[in-house]
Amino acid sequence: MAAARLEEPAARLRPRLDGEAILLIVAGAFLVVNFLALTLIRGVSSLEDWLHLAVWIICAALGHHLLNRFLPRHDRFLFPLTMFLSGWGLVLIDRLAPQFADRQTIWLPISVAAMLSVALLPQPLRWLRSYRYVLLLIGIVLLAATILLGTNPSGLAGSPQLWLGIGSLYFQPSEALKIILVAFLASYLAEQQPLLRAAPGWRLRRLTLSPRILGPIFLMWSLSVVILIWQRDLGTAMLFFIVFLLMLYLVSGSLTILLIGLLMMIAAGLIAYQAFSVVQLRVDIWIDPWPEADNRAYQIVQSLMAFAAGGPLGQGIAQGYPTYIPVVHSDFVFAALAEEWGLVGVIAVITAIATLVSRGLLIGIRLQRRPFPVLLGIGLSLLLAVQSLLIMAGVLKLVPLTGVTLPFVSYGGSSLLASFVIVGLLLRLSAPET
Repeated sequence: MAAARLEEPAARLRPRLDGEAILLIVAGAFLVVNFLALTLIRGVSSLEDWLHLAVWIICAALGHHLLNRFLPRHDRFLFPLTMFLSGWGLVLIDRLAPQFADRQTIWLPISVAAMLSVALLPQPLRWLRSYRYVLLLIGIVLLAATILLGTNPSGLAGSPQLWLGIGSLYFQPSEALKIILVAFLASYLAEQQPLLRAAPGWRLRRLTLSPRILGPIFLMWSLSVVILIWQRDLGTAMLFFIVFLLMLYLVSGSLTILLIGLLMMIAAGLIAYQAFSVVQLRVDIWIDPWPEADNRAYQIVQSLMAFAAGGPLGQGIAQGYPTYIPVVHSDFVFAALAEEWGLVGVIAVITAIATLVSRGLLIGIRLQRRPFPVLLGIGLSLLLAVQSLLIMAGVLKLVPLTGVTLPFVSYGGSSLLASFVIVGLLLRLSAPET
């Protein structure tokens, strides 16, 4: 009995791995195997490849430690899923475009630091709600600056000018703008929710036609049209408007709003198809890419071939030919993943993103008595879901190609930073003390 009593306190002192740590270890083991396989295939051992893995391990360990110490009751799935997807992204970029892998590796600790700052400090949520109009103005100024001063890091003539540059550093303002807009809409709609929910059916139909409801609809539609016309950015325009409509429908429950928004989106799409060659090209090759498989539709045709070549288990890392696809490390990274990891890899990525989104939605639903956190959590989750669906369906030719990135996986520092900030906000919302 005495021995048992002595062993009991000792057992309590033994460190135990929680679910988050186990998931991070599994993700790390997956990355070690893939980096090792990539090294063996190349036949040369590169210190840089293992440096990418070392940076990932440090970020994962430090993030896990700080979250458990300062936000112990956070959701245990969000951070491991985020690190798993971003780590897989590092493997893919190192495989497809090694010259960009170092940049993505530098952006990873910056993004993790931003996520931890948002998650561990209570002020960001208050700022998003209290200074919504200031933030919206900042977002619009950034959009205007991109239209006037935008550039493209590739320097190719005719390329979309979606970046602002400071020296050799480039960032995409639309990535920050999407978070600002979701926060603004969550704050604004949280104030309108009691009125919309309390109204009977006939009065709700009148409210949906009132300036307080139509105003935000036209604001978002106008922003989407501006982005579409001046920046030729079909994906961002669709992403903004679809997420906004879904949030507005969740608040009001009105099908009239969805119908109005759908008609406005169709009208903007028809005008854009007639006015802009880039939109016309994407629609034409979506309908029938095969007549121009070696010309304008080369990219999407090669993407479809990559999916077909992957089969159930894939060709194996560095065993396929996804580099035939132009800009494969950014817009078409999902096709490369399908060719070299096969259907199993595709299902793994979809499952990880779906779990991440579902956890975010659950976080929002659990905050039932607080409209702003509910709408913010749901809006941010929808942002990740819609963006992922647009690009995954686009490279499979299920919808016209939009050019948005696959969150956490595609190359792009601005996209990675914005995605981690979204997760940071969801982590903060998941803790009961928020």
